[in-house]
Amino acid sequence: MKKSLLILAVISALATCLHAQELNCNVSINSDQIEGSSKEVFEALRQSVTEFLNTNKWTNLTYATTERIDCNLLIIISSVNDNEYHCEATIQASRPVFNTSYTTPLLNIRDKAFNFTYQAYEQLLYQQSTFQSNLTAMLAYYVYLILGTDADSYQRLGGTPYFQACEDIVNAAQTASGLTDSEATGWAYARSGGGVQSTGRRYVMVNELMDRTFHPYREFFYEYHRLCLDQMQANVSNSRARIAEGLEVLRETNKNRSANIIIPIFLDAKVDELVNIFHGGTAAEKTAVYDLLMAIDPTRSNVYEGITRE
Repeated sequence: MKKSLLILAVISALATCLHAQELNCNVSINSDQIEGSSKEVFEALRQSVTEFLNTNKWTNLTYATTERIDCNLLIIISSVNDNEYHCEATIQASRPVFNTSYTTPLLNIRDKAFNFTYQAYEQLLYQQSTFQSNLTAMLAYYVYLILGTDADSYQRLGGTPYFQACEDIVNAAQTASGLTDSEATGWAYARSGGGVQSTGRRYVMVNELMDRTFHPYREFFYEYHRLCLDQMQANVSNSRARIAEGLEVLRETNKNRSANIIIPIFLDAKVDELVNIFHGGTAAEKTAVYDLLMAIDPTRSNVYEGITRE
């Protein structure tokens, strides 16, 4: 009898692993700015978003439960008018570093135009070829952005198929009918003089990630994680030196595309990690990395001073 129960438990565990989805996302809703509204509606929204992110199958790959990507989504609601929600969102993702208990941040993005129309207790549905709603489109966009960023950290340009999915969602959103002006903001773009001028951060992000100009940055992103962080336990000095050398890509990318947002997004996620890595570096590494980061991101001078501070 005990043996039969053990076999059933093993089968159940294997089934859970084989059907585990890609994300392990913690969703939070902050509605403190909304007075006199039923908190039950916001809790229902949180549960619907959580189920949407964690139970949909986003790829054809099989993820074990322990391989699911840890991520967080915080939605801050500023106003609700006739089922139209005006919000901002913070999207974070991380991945483990091999042979350590440390998890490294991959994304830390703030979307100030996370606006959508939502009926209380509405079921959230998603079909890849169909634009269902702005909320599901934004959620799917960030799912694929997380998947692509995670894949880029394990394989050179490994995230391209997922960034292509982001681009498809952007294209669908830009041609979707019925979006309110606030919903369209995050996707918006305009053509001028043969070029593209965008007011939509989501459009700009994926446009840059798919641009060959940013391939050196994405190559560095892979090397930073797979060839440096994942090897740091074995040889700290060598990994730190390789990161210091590779950071030059950030400066070169800024020179080639000075108004980019991809480098700031990288630094938003990595600023504290970089300070921690190079605080223990050689004097030459400290000076070189501090000077480079100050050149491309002077607004965080007080943070980067932690590299050279005794």
